[in-house]
Formats: sequence, C-alpha cells, structure tokens
Amino acid sequence: MLMNNFTENNKNEHSQRKNVQIHNKTAPASFKIFEKIEAGIVLLGSEVKAVRGGHADLTGSYVKIMESEAYLVNAKIFPYKFSRIEGYDESRTRKLLLHKREIIALKSKISQGNFTLTPLSMYVSNSVIKLEIGLSKGKKQFEKKKLLKEKDIQRDIERELKEIIR
Repeated sequence: MLMNNFTENNKNEHSQRKNVQIHNKTAPASFKIFEKIEAGIVLLGSEVKAVRGGHADLTGSYVKIMESEAYLVNAKIFPYKFSRIEGYDESRTRKLLLHKREIIALKSKISQGNFTLTPLSMYVSNSVIKLEIGLSKGKKQFEKKKLLKEKDIQRDIERELKEIIR
C-alpha cells in the first residue's frame, strides 16, 4: 500500500513538470537577475492556444505595478490562425495574477533600488499558463562588453584545446 502511494506521487511529479514554451532571450544579456517569481496571466482563449503553439514574443516587454495590481506591458502574443482577428491587439497590456503580499513585497524592493521587473519565460504548468518574472537591474554598457570579451576568450581557449587534443 505504501509503495503504491509512492509511485502515484512520483507520477504526479512527472506530470507537473514545467513545459517551457517562450523565453526572453535578451533579458539575461541586458539585466542582472536577482530573484525569480512565478505569476499567472489573464489571457483570452485564442491567446492561450497561440501561446501553447509557441507564438509569443517577450523581448522588449516589462512588468508594471499600478496601484495594487501587476500588468505585463508590451508582450506580443500573435493571433491564433483559426480565430477571428478583427480588433485584436497583439501587444495589449495583460493582467498578472499575484498575491497581494507578493505585489507589496515587489513594490518595496523596486522602490528601494533601481530594480525593474522583466518577464523571463512563459510556460505551461499543469495546463495553466505561467509567467516567470525576474527582479532585475539593468547592466551598464561596459559590463555587457566585459561579458562578451570573457565569452570570446573562453571560446578561443576551447578551440585551442581541441586543436591540441587532435
């Protein structure tokens, strides 16, 4: 009996895995991420189908807290090909589902420093679409150049090691 419960729980863990669909590729390069938060998102039916199909873009989008609610601004969810597209705005502002205490905590952290809330990824978790938000601080231009230089040096070292091994 105990073993059956264990295997059932194990199956549930496998079915609860996060199925990552859309990434914000520019966020890790442009921002230093300090904390990650998971939030639900309010979508239309056709938008849900579009996101599950991978037809969304998070580049250039951000999260804005107005009064006591959080909103995803400037994220593009392209229209689902089998839905009506009259009057559809692909980059409309969408409400995020967070607890009050989470919003208050985020507001206080943002006001303390030069932090911004950037969307990192959008994924399907247990048939619900979630948005991963990062509490981040923008990188300076010299920091970005330094990272690129370090990556180039690392790539050159790996290339030379491959030639030595051959």
